[in-house]
Order: sequence, then C-alpha cells, then structure tokens
Amino acid sequence: MSLKKKIILGLAVILIGIQFFQPLRNQSDEVTASHIERVYNVPQNVKAILTQSCYDCHSNNTRYPWYSLIQPGAWYMARHIKKGKEELNFSEFGEYSARKQRNKFRAMAGQVKDGEMPLSSYTLIHRNAVLSPEDKQVLIAWFSTMEDSIK
Repeated sequence: MSLKKKIILGLAVILIGIQFFQPLRNQSDEVTASHIERVYNVPQNVKAILTQSCYDCHSNNTRYPWYSLIQPGAWYMARHIKKGKEELNFSEFGEYSARKQRNKFRAMAGQVKDGEMPLSSYTLIHRNAVLSPEDKQVLIAWFSTMEDSIK
C-alpha cells in the first residue's frame, strides 16, 4: 500500500473514531425561576427574537441542527455554547445582581446596535438568526427600557 493510501486510511479511521466522543448536550425543557422570562415581563415580539437569535448560545436550551452530531464540529459548537453561557445566560439571568443585570442590558443593547451579536459565525449557517433593522430596534429599545428600570 502506498504512503498516500496509508495516510488517507489513517485519517478516515481517526475521523470515524472521534465520532464516538460526543460532548454533553445543552438541552433542558425546564424554564427555571431565574429565567429572564420569569424575572421580567418579556413582550412576545422580544421573546420571539431572543428565542430565534440568542437562546441557542445564551441559555440552557440549545436547538441542535443535524450537523451538531458530526465531529469535530460538535466540539466546536459545545465550546462556543459554553463561552456564550459564561458571558450571558438568559436561563440564569435572575441570579445576577441588579448591577450585573443593568450592565448586561446595557451591553446587549450596545452589541446589537454595533452588529456584534449575534455572531457572524453563527448567522453564516443560521440565516434565520440574522437580525433585521426592525428586530434590532425592538431589542435595543427593550434592553434600554429594562436597564433604566433596574434600581
């Protein structure tokens, strides 16, 4: 067998072998008492935008597409979700101090306004998560209102 065939065979074995090592899933049907929707009155239009564009990376319930079962993409996705939840987790928003909540609302408004969120690497594949100018205005207005409402 030629060296080229051995390399291809070796890569195929490795690629098949890593499929057996799947990361834990970030899925929960439970809406906790500290979820932002339980802590604040989230209007239906805002909830729809958050669900479509934010919750996959920033909550305890990710909707997984078919390609999330294929390695090494699943590892990349799991790392991305972990980092997103460390920065902001809507499922645990009520556990944040009032100061942290206010800062998060301010940061979210700024990031949406500046086009930093949702990430372009996410919207590249999830085209339905792209925020329209109207969606941006709805989120920015709500985030600003919420920031101002926290004492």
